[in-house]
Amino acid sequence: MQTKKLLPLTALLLAAVTAVAQAAPPAAPAAPGTRVAAPGRGGRGFGIAVMGPAAPVPPEVAIPRPTAEEVQQINNEVKRLIASDSSPAKALLEKYQSLLAVTPPRANITATYTQTPQRQGPRHEQFVERAKKGDIDLLLEGDSITDWWTQNPEKKAVFEKYFGQYGDKVANFAIAGDTTQGNLWGLKNGEGQGFSPKAIMLMIGTNSMGGSSPQEIAEGIGAEVLELRKDFPNAKILLLAIFPRGTPNDPNRAKIAECNQIISKLNDNQHVFYMDIGKVFLQPNGAFIDGAFQGDNLHPTAKGYELWGEAVKDKIAELMK
Repeated sequence: MQTKKLLPLTALLLAAVTAVAQAAPPAAPAAPGTRVAAPGRGGRGFGIAVMGPAAPVPPEVAIPRPTAEEVQQINNEVKRLIASDSSPAKALLEKYQSLLAVTPPRANITATYTQTPQRQGPRHEQFVERAKKGDIDLLLEGDSITDWWTQNPEKKAVFEKYFGQYGDKVANFAIAGDTTQGNLWGLKNGEGQGFSPKAIMLMIGTNSMGGSSPQEIAEGIGAEVLELRKDFPNAKILLLAIFPRGTPNDPNRAKIAECNQIISKLNDNQHVFYMDIGKVFLQPNGAFIDGAFQGDNLHPTAKGYELWGEAVKDKIAELMK
C-alpha cells in the first residue's frame, strides 16, 4: 500500500470512531442490577433505580455495536496503518493514537426494563388496576407533558374537548418525570396486559436529555414502540416527535431534532404513524407562542394543550376507526 493512501484510510477510520463516540459518549458500562440516578417527579430532583434487563430495539434506530473481536480488529488495523505511515502527520497520529481507538458503546439505560421511582408507587398500581378492568380504546403514554393534561381543571377541560367523545375508554398511563425505561417496565409489569386499545398516543424522551445522547434516547423510544407492538398487536400507534423545549438557542433543541430524525424511521403507515407537531407551538423566530407554555419552556399551558389537541384530533379519529 502506498503511503499517500494511508492517511485517507486512517481519516475514514477516525470518522467512524467519531460517529460511535457521538452515538454513545464514553462512560463506564452499566449492567442489569446497577443502581442509577433517575429523574424525580416532575423532573425535579433525583431518585435511585436499579437498572433492569435490556429491551429489544428496532433495527431502524439501533446503535451499531461492534463485537469484541471487531473492536480488536479495527484497533489493530489503526495501529498498523500509523506504524507504516511516512507522512509529516505521523508524529501527530502517534501522539493521538488513543483517540482513534474504538470502544464499544456504553450500555443504554433508556432501552431497559427499569423500575424508576415514578413506577414504584400508587400511580403504577392504579394503572395496573385500570388495565385489568379492560375496555380501553385509547391509551396515552409519556411523561409529565402528557400526565399534566389531566391534572388540573383548566387543562382537563381541553382534554375533554378533544377526547371526551371516547368517554371512559381513554386511559392516561403517563407519569411526571418518567422515561422510556420506566414506561417499558410498567408495560411489562401489568400496564400492558388486560386490554386491547385501538390507538395509542406516545410522546416521550425529554427527561433523558440531560444524560443520554440523541441516539440512545431514540433507542429507548424505539424499544417502547416495539413493546407496545408486542403488547397490543392490533393497536395503531401515533408516535409524536419530542416537543421543543427551552429558548431557540437551547442546545437541547438540536438534540431533540436529531433524536426526532432518527425515530421518524419507525413510521410504517400501518402500525406506527410518526407525526411532528412541534412547529404548532413556535413563532417564526423559534420562541414559543405567547402563553402556550409555562415559564419553564417545557410544559404546555391550557393554550398549549389546545394547540396539541387541534393538531392530532383528526389523526386520532382516523386511528380509532
